[in-house]
Amino acid sequence: MTEVPRRQPTLDEVAERAGVSRSAASRVLNNAPHVSRAKRDAVRRAIRELGYVPNPTARALATRQRGVVALVISGESPSIFADPFFARVIVGASAALEEADLYPMLCLAATDRGRQRLEELLRARGADGVIVMAVRENDPVLHIVRETVLPVVFGGRPVGYEPPWYVDADNAGGARQATEHLLARGRRRVAVICGPLDTHVSRERHRGYREAMMLAGLEPCDPVIGDFTEPGGAVAMAELLKRYPEADGVFAANDNMAAGALRTLRGAGRATPRDVAVVGFDDLDIARITEPPLTTVHQPVQALGRESARMLVGLIRGEQPTSLVLPTRLVTRSST
Repeated sequence: MTEVPRRQPTLDEVAERAGVSRSAASRVLNNAPHVSRAKRDAVRRAIRELGYVPNPTARALATRQRGVVALVISGESPSIFADPFFARVIVGASAALEEADLYPMLCLAATDRGRQRLEELLRARGADGVIVMAVRENDPVLHIVRETVLPVVFGGRPVGYEPPWYVDADNAGGARQATEHLLARGRRRVAVICGPLDTHVSRERHRGYREAMMLAGLEPCDPVIGDFTEPGGAVAMAELLKRYPEADGVFAANDNMAAGALRTLRGAGRATPRDVAVVGFDDLDIARITEPPLTTVHQPVQALGRESARMLVGLIRGEQPTSLVLPTRLVTRSST
């Protein structure tokens, strides 16, 4: 005997079970504002009880939304997926988008083909909004996202452009605090390993270092440039020792490079912190397992993704959120 397929419940039935109007049930499904908590809970309970599954095509036509947010990262794929910083950002953004019933679409835009696909996606309005990360100076991605009519939130500010909406960390303030901490430990020949200076984050962390040194009446060292990776930090530290063999403190602009710097110092017979104290930035998991454990500047990485997504959800719903700079704080461990 052929089994008759079970009929899918309708939105009208959900509304009747919840004791609300059809329009109220629809507003709950679309995460619209101005719905009471009681009605929202009743509709969600009715959805569970009836096993209601929204029709994504009908929903898109009704709301003119795709239910998708483009998470754009302008960086090389291997380095992006190897860096726990971006993993945390993506986790934070995904959680906030899930709360709003939106799906993240990861768009890697480091290549010409990747940028072409992104441009096509935005031109076709294949997403409801865009979150942009890791944009460098004169990055073609910046031009692409500035041309779109979709709402755009930047996770970290780009160089040379002040976007209407962004979420950033207090990079200059954190770097200043890191350098001041080294100076307070009695270090006077403090050098710096920066990330690529075509990024806003690197420039701001370098600025914080310079400000702390000048306020202390000390001459800042010229930056040695790394690439935000552990191997890059090791190479940069070797170059730093050639340029500044008398250095007794190092501020590295992220934890990965600081870990590489510790490895090079150990290989050169320089004890940390006795000979050279080291401070990193980010407070990633690697900072707890270096030898010695790394003093670093904590920034709320996951919150960076979460707040960027929440800001974008607000824009999609017609709100006018305010850009946000997240605070940083020093975490002291055994490397200083």
